[in-house]
Amino acid sequence: MATSPSPSPAGPPPPADGLLSAARRNLRELAHGLSHASHPSTPLLADAPKQWQRLLPYVVVLALAATFIPVTITVLASQYGVPGALAGALGVAQAAPLLMLAHRPLQAWWIVFPADIVSALVLLAHDPGRHDTWPWPPPTLVAYLFLLLALGLRETRRTVVAVWAATAAAGAVLYLIAPSDRATGSALLLPILGAVVLVIGAAVRERGEATRRLAEQETISEAERAQRTLLEERTRIARELHDVVAHHMSVITVQADSAPYRISGLSEPAQEEFASIAAAARESLGEMRRLLSVLRSDGTEGDRTPQPGLDRLQQLVEATVRAGLPVELSLAADLGEVPSAVDLSAYRIVQEALANVVRHAPGARTQVSVRASAGHLGVLVVNGPAPKPASPLESAGTGHGLVGMRERVRLTGGTLDTGPLPDGGFRVAARMPLPPPGSPPDPPSVQPFSEDL
Repeated sequence: MATSPSPSPAGPPPPADGLLSAARRNLRELAHGLSHASHPSTPLLADAPKQWQRLLPYVVVLALAATFIPVTITVLASQYGVPGALAGALGVAQAAPLLMLAHRPLQAWWIVFPADIVSALVLLAHDPGRHDTWPWPPPTLVAYLFLLLALGLRETRRTVVAVWAATAAAGAVLYLIAPSDRATGSALLLPILGAVVLVIGAAVRERGEATRRLAEQETISEAERAQRTLLEERTRIARELHDVVAHHMSVITVQADSAPYRISGLSEPAQEEFASIAAAARESLGEMRRLLSVLRSDGTEGDRTPQPGLDRLQQLVEATVRAGLPVELSLAADLGEVPSAVDLSAYRIVQEALANVVRHAPGARTQVSVRASAGHLGVLVVNGPAPKPASPLESAGTGHGLVGMRERVRLTGGTLDTGPLPDGGFRVAARMPLPPPGSPPDPPSVQPFSEDL
């Protein structure tokens, strides 16, 4: 029994159908580009920082309209012999919409383009003169080029291509219907000059958009960089706090373990209580070790020296003086008991402030003062201007060092005041609370190494 051939699977549409559908789709896109402006009706240069820049587009369009309206009317009436009333109507229709170039150039094109075509048909009914140019007289051509420039600066590439195609098509149709005695050179000249103007306008617009996007990206990157710096500083503070807290917890563990041996006659419940305290302290140390391992999961190595404090300010100042910065230190001798967190934060604030002076005002005379008054520790670092005009070692500072200072002061419950001085210097003032007199002082043990905890 003969079998009929099985139907072949449906393949891709014929090339002709694909070309036709693509052509229809492109025509729809071009028509949409011509009928819908790609930007809101905001004036050109509306976001400019200065007022004269924002007013400049209005001045330009006023000058264009004031120039081309009388020139177009005069040329149509005197050179082409168009009656005065008709020449006035055509001149206004062709040049008055130039007032819209600052904020609605596409809508202006929808008025100017038909007016130019109507003007060409009107001129076709009049006898040509010796120097007549058809279909686009010189004022019409130049004004249309300004219109195309405004379109190139504001509209998308699709809209610009559609405008150019409509202009070229209108010129081609007028060229075909023109009698042989007409000089139709402008029918070819306008598409050529229009393409050049549109390319220039589009290039300027795309460059402006690229610059704006780059500025936005730099702003976002700067915000992300500041956030990353803040997180890094907080992580560093957390590591240092681990060392401070672990020191106290280690002391508590040792005291709780040794209490039965140091104090005679302890009851069994008291010994169990001390053992419970020691166990809780060891558990807390273990938790902090695990937390520290998470904070150092990026592979960084912690410091293997005890955390610095106010007792090392003299060494810090001497090292800064050797680096070429004249620094005077005033450290009060009666500071009393300073908590470990405040002690470490005060040292870090002075360290960062001196580093900022070295980077941004090399050679500036600097004064460092540390005082205790009214239950607070005051840290003041004041520098004057650089002794001679010279470029700073870092001219693009972002102020991220101040972020670390604020975090440290906030950690201790204090306040920070920073800012430039009238003489060109800079001031950093921190105020951190101290424990009231009579409170238990910190145990006088050496802080443990961060890597050994």
